[in-house]
Amino acid sequence: MIYDSRLLAGVTVFMAVVDAGTMTKAAGALGMTQSGVGRSIQRLEARIGIRLFDRTTRTMRLTDEGRRFWERVGPHLERIEEAALDAADAKETVRGRLRVSVDPFFCRLVLARQLAGFLEQHNELRLELIMRDHIGDLVADAFDMALRFEPPPVAGFTNRKMLETRILTVASPGYLARHGQPQHPRDLIHHMCIDYQDPTTGRAFDWEFHRGAEIFPVRPPARLMVSDVETMIAACCEGAGIAQIMELGSRRIRESGRLIDIFPDWPGETFPLYAIFPSRRHRAAKVRVFTDFCLKLLDAGGELSLP
Repeated sequence: MIYDSRLLAGVTVFMAVVDAGTMTKAAGALGMTQSGVGRSIQRLEARIGIRLFDRTTRTMRLTDEGRRFWERVGPHLERIEEAALDAADAKETVRGRLRVSVDPFFCRLVLARQLAGFLEQHNELRLELIMRDHIGDLVADAFDMALRFEPPPVAGFTNRKMLETRILTVASPGYLARHGQPQHPRDLIHHMCIDYQDPTTGRAFDWEFHRGAEIFPVRPPARLMVSDVETMIAACCEGAGIAQIMELGSRRIRESGRLIDIFPDWPGETFPLYAIFPSRRHRAAKVRVFTDFCLKLLDAGGELSLP
């Protein structure tokens, strides 16, 4: 026997008839015609192979088989209704598990310090932040959403651009005092630079400088390559070389004077942060409030703090 939506619909009509006592009353409750209710009961009887009601022109009562069927089916339908109400409530209520694939930089240096307040506001929520270098398969890995500094998948997902952050080329005052300050990006070939490894390709990120329509690529010499942003920033602060960092989260460390933007006249290179969702439809409340929380944090200029 194939259990499809038509069978469930027939069972729903059957339960309504039992609860109402007559097909006429059941039809009114269901928004159907009496003949439609009668045909639905007949199809259900044919489907399961038993007669559910003894009917005359004046009376209708459950058969013994119909009563046993009602006693078995009733609790299951109640649980289905409870599950449906619970699922519908998830659209408005922030609770349950929220599993997020999140960029390690964003999580460690921008998001982590703000999580306590968020969790206090939503005490029925369990938040799982899984730091990965790649987005992976959100559906197979049971993620509700992702926060990534990378282009979103082309198909099967929907995304929201959270911000575009500038790429800054920075050095410590100590490094510049020892080696001098480059006046143009071409001068970087004479300086020590710190490369950041692209987690997707395993190669160093390309260095490009944008000013209006002008794009100036550079391949500077680098004696140090790292795969962790925090390590790169700390090494740069200690004078290990010139590095490229995101403007996002770096305001305090630049205002403290530990890092200096050496090419403020090349402001055009930016990097996007996306929120990526497995589906565009029926987004749960827990996903919406976490997305809004991240947006407010970004609007406030989410800041990193280094020792």
